Amino acid sequence: MASKRPKIYKKDNANETGKMDRKDVEEKIAVVRSRHVRTEAENASRHQTSKHTDYLRIRKAAPVCLVLMCVAMLTVVIVMAVNLYTMIEEFYVKNTNHTNEIKTLKQIKENLQRVIKNLAESNKALKEENPKIHQKVEELRKQINKMDGWRCNQSSLYFISSEKKNWTESRRDCKERGADLIIIESKEEQEFVEREIGVSDSVWIGLTDSELEGTWTWVNGTSLSPGFWGAGEPSGTSTNDEDCAVNLPLGFGDYPCKNTFKWICERQN
Repeated sequence: MASKRPKIYKKDNANETGKMDRKDVEEKIAVVRSRHVRTEAENASRHQTSKHTDYLRIRKAAPVCLVLMCVAMLTVVIVMAVNLYTMIEEFYVKNTNHTNEIKTLKQIKENLQRVIKNLAESNKALKEENPKIHQKVEELRKQINKMDGWRCNQSSLYFISSEKKNWTESRRDCKERGADLIIIESKEEQEFVEREIGVSDSVWIGLTDSELEGTWTWVNGTSLSPGFWGAGEPSGTSTNDEDCAVNLPLGFGDYPCKNTFKWICERQN
């Protein structure tokens, strides 16, 4: 009996030790679970805090983004408005230019219409004048046919005689031809006479001082301009009666009116 009690004691001790170990394990498990739960809670709290922080950031950034979007949209609207205004201005300028061009074309058209009307009236008048013009042409042809020996220079006709007469008879012949003795009023006309009569011939001209000695006048009453007399001319005096002028190769010369020379008649138009 004595040998069995110690064994029973040991068994009871073993049971108590096992119970204590189990309790320790359970406490440890409880501690671990408690830590795990606390960790999960802390993680959840951190997660919620992070979410809240992100939400606050987003909430703060939203107005800024909205303002930036409004500024961008306003800038786009301003640019579009400026472009639209520019297009309207260009259209207005082009329209104004077209309007001015249309007015100018209308004025040109009206001017052309007036010109056409004037031309039509002129044409009508010319048609009415045509018979009269033909009649005048025929009259001129007849006069030209009668005017053998006449030469034209500028606006005058000249007749150079082939015979010789004194100054008075020469002028009478010119009067009968509807002209008068030549009046030379320029160097060009004097050169024309010299070319026509030649360098060695002399002709009566319409210059005389028969009315007042020393005062030379043309047959139309005008006075002689200086620069036409030849060297030493006029040489006549009141005693030698050299009252009529001749065109010499080197200028005018005075001779007695009874002398005979060829003559030149002039008909001014």
